[in-house]
Order: sequence, then C-alpha cells, then structure tokens
Amino acid sequence: MDELYRQYSQIVYYFLYKKCQDSALAEDLMQETFLKALECLDNYDHSCKLSTWLCQIAKHLLYQHWTRTNRVQLEELDECLESSCDTERQALANIELADVWDKLQALPPDTRKTVELRVLSGLSYREIGEILGRSENWARVTFYRAKLSLIEPG
Repeated sequence: MDELYRQYSQIVYYFLYKKCQDSALAEDLMQETFLKALECLDNYDHSCKLSTWLCQIAKHLLYQHWTRTNRVQLEELDECLESSCDTERQALANIELADVWDKLQALPPDTRKTVELRVLSGLSYREIGEILGRSENWARVTFYRAKLSLIEPG
C-alpha cells in the first residue's frame, strides 16, 4: 500500500483540490481515500486504471463531505448570486433557486439523493444505482421523473 500511496497520492490530491479548492480538505480526503481503498482493494476489478478507481473513491468521499456540511447548497446559491449582475435578475434567480430547492427537499429521500448524485456530483446512472443499491435503469427513470416534477409549475 505504501507504494500505491507514493505513486498515486499526488494524482488523488490534485483531483480533489481541483474539485473543492481547499488544500486541507483535499489532504484529509486523500488520506481517507487510501484508507477506503485499502478496505475495498478486493473489489477492484481492473476494468479501469487504478488511478481512476482511486479518484472515484475520492469523488464519493468529497460528495459525502459536501452532503454532511451542506456546502453544495451554499455553492449553488453563491453561483447564482455571482452570475446575475442586475438586482431584478438576481432576485428572480434567487426565488427560482429557492423554489427548486424546496421542491428538491420535498422529494422522497432516494429520489432526492438520485438528483443530487447526478446533478451535483456528476455521477453516471450506473454509479448512482450502485451507491443506492438499485439498478442503473432505476436510477435513470427516477432521475427523469424527478426532473419532471422539479420543472412542473406550482
């Protein structure tokens, strides 16, 4: 494991840093990634590069961290505020974002988690299905139905 760490720690660190822009968090999650990889080494099936597998673990850990700290919500609100220049557009965007956020929070837990994993973490339907213990097709259909309910007026 020491050799793996020496060989891939920089890759995992830079991957995490690029996503979170926080060196301390990237360092902590990099360490946690290698601990998790050690626990799950038997699950590595060699269908992708080891660095890709490690970065997937890192991405999941980062998402879990953001979920715990609600950072995702704050980042979305910040992006919305920064992208709007005039006050009226900014107010309308905030109202729309709050409405979507409220609708998202009203969804059943598995459906909400599916949307968060797909939109905020950029995971594939296959990865979402694996995380939630469901099929890829279930994740695809659930996301589609959630999207319809989120864009539905009222």
